[in-house]
Amino acid sequence: MPAIVTRFPPSPTGYLHIGSARTALYNWLYARRHGGRMVLRMEDTDRERSTQEAVDVILEGMAWLGLDYDEGPHYQTQRFPRYKEVIDQLLAEGKAYRCYCSRERLDELRAAQMAAKDKPRYDGHCRNHPNPDNGAPPVVRLATPLEGAVVIEDRVRGTITIQNSELDDLIIARSDGSPTYHLSVVVDDIDMGITHVVRGDDHLNNTPRQIHILEAIGAQRPVYAHIPMINGSDGKKLSKRHGAVSVLQYRDDGILPKALLNYLARLGWSHGDQEIFTEAEMIAAFDIDDINKSAATFDLDKLLWVNQHYIQHLPLDELVRHAHPYFVAAGLDVSDEAHLANVVDAQRTRAKTLVEMADKSRPFFGELTSLDEDAMAKHLQPAAAGPLKTLRDRLIDHALWDAPSLHALVEAVAASHDTKLGKVAQPLRVAITGFAASPAIDVTLFLVGREQCITRLDGALSYIASRTDAA
Repeated sequence: MPAIVTRFPPSPTGYLHIGSARTALYNWLYARRHGGRMVLRMEDTDRERSTQEAVDVILEGMAWLGLDYDEGPHYQTQRFPRYKEVIDQLLAEGKAYRCYCSRERLDELRAAQMAAKDKPRYDGHCRNHPNPDNGAPPVVRLATPLEGAVVIEDRVRGTITIQNSELDDLIIARSDGSPTYHLSVVVDDIDMGITHVVRGDDHLNNTPRQIHILEAIGAQRPVYAHIPMINGSDGKKLSKRHGAVSVLQYRDDGILPKALLNYLARLGWSHGDQEIFTEAEMIAAFDIDDINKSAATFDLDKLLWVNQHYIQHLPLDELVRHAHPYFVAAGLDVSDEAHLANVVDAQRTRAKTLVEMADKSRPFFGELTSLDEDAMAKHLQPAAAGPLKTLRDRLIDHALWDAPSLHALVEAVAASHDTKLGKVAQPLRVAITGFAASPAIDVTLFLVGREQCITRLDGALSYIASRTDAA
């Protein structure tokens, strides 16, 4: 068998959409599983909407996801001479013809067909009346077979049959000579040796037309696999109204690339009941025959669950590398790499996103910038003043500054005041973080540091005293 070659051909007219990223992933997984290649192709023939900025965003998104490609990126706008060569070949062989029909004639034809409740389509006027040159620049149309049917053995949808009588003569070159989408795609797939076309099922209506072009050129069909769309929670196609749909927006929101890939892989494909996959496991298990036939529903809560799993289980050095820019964006001083690693390790079980992790870590970097007034009012009561004062005094001269010895110190202070550990630990947590939730109290003390612990305890004791005086 020839080597499997897949392709990912985005149009650089905007961001890398979640649905497009899943298509890229499925093509990547299938190529990797079979030792094949994936080609990246920019379908940029829409010159008005295609931009270099969009190209850069697509490349950035793929790089962030780790979806490497073996060939490309190719750009269709750089291949116009090749497309013209094929168009001229089809004209010379009588498989295409020039159409001089005016816009007015086509509009009248369409209106009449719709009035008769017929499917609007070109009537083959210039095919049946050759050389009706009226001086206007013509388009070029493919001479679609008039009889028979196109039968597609789709690896996801099964057997699909389209009667040729339902299709009209497709335009393959515009009046300015530029190729249309269908012609460019087919020629690219032929020239690039694409063996498998894995794409969204919104392209399914394009497939019989592209097969006609393939057959007119005399090329072999690729294998087709049309993937169902991704819907929002309301059952409608995923769009901006459902929230973020750009891959880079999920990056900015603190989603890990491996988590997003894992989630996208399962969004329309399954392998038993397994939910979490390593990259190697995904490659080994993936097959286009296992793609679901029905549309998938995007579930943000499920994505956050997967992301939280990866935050908890990634190797620490890898997690720190991903978390670093979010701490910087939060304005935190991360110059002490060991301290950052300790904070990330302590917070990895307490955050669903890296943005949330950085935000919850503010108490471990310099002075407190925000306080939970309700938590302070609830936990910084007069009864807490004695244990907090004892802790403050003993922390000044505490020899070791590590979690085990700090834990022992808090236990000893609680015992000396004849109270339970929790009765001391919770007011202490609020005093040194400003909030009622943090990592274990010994880890929290260690991460805040001696100087800030003493300064914050002084502030908490002053707060208790002011409330007592006011009462």
